Amino acid sequence: MAAQGLIYGPLGRNCLHLCVDMQQLFAPGGPWAVPWAQKVLPAIEELAGRHAQRTLFTRFIPAARPGEGPGMWARYYRRWAEVTLANMDPKFVELMPPLRRLVPPAKVLDKHVYSPWTEGRLDALLKDSEIDTLVVTGGETDVCVLATVLGAIDRGFRLVLVTDALCSSSDKTHDALMELYHSRFSQQVEAATVQQVLEGWH
Repeated sequence: MAAQGLIYGPLGRNCLHLCVDMQQLFAPGGPWAVPWAQKVLPAIEELAGRHAQRTLFTRFIPAARPGEGPGMWARYYRRWAEVTLANMDPKFVELMPPLRRLVPPAKVLDKHVYSPWTEGRLDALLKDSEIDTLVVTGGETDVCVLATVLGAIDRGFRLVLVTDALCSSSDKTHDALMELYHSRFSQQVEAATVQQVLEGWH
């Protein structure tokens, strides 16, 4: 099992809060509404508000039109034609309002696939920085958070998953992924609550 709490010690200036895709897309009334998103939003807002200068929000940006995208993404956006920039209100790509007000000093990174690493922008942003630790919040646990976690592990980051600040539209796969993170990545992943992170980040 992955250790609970900040077992590798307190967090400091080399830490970045990476909040995954807390957008209007996934809020109540959005085309991909995730009921849990509203439940974890206050915890994410508290963490991001406390460390706004050390917070980076990712945003998932859908294809411009139905059927666009490389390979299977074209099929995906034929299935989800209504969730393309041409067919939905542009407000849905924005961060949820309590988080949007933190930008700046918090930063925003747009991506067009599940992983924030694939397009190279996050690597470029972190290049030559002293960041060695990522505190991950947001959604979904079993999709974009999963892609974020695996990329961070491959790059050797210390990784802290904030257990009460992650959300999914599926309880079953959320629980399965939390078990996966705990059991199969126990040397790379710590699991801590928002309160533990706030108390341990100086």
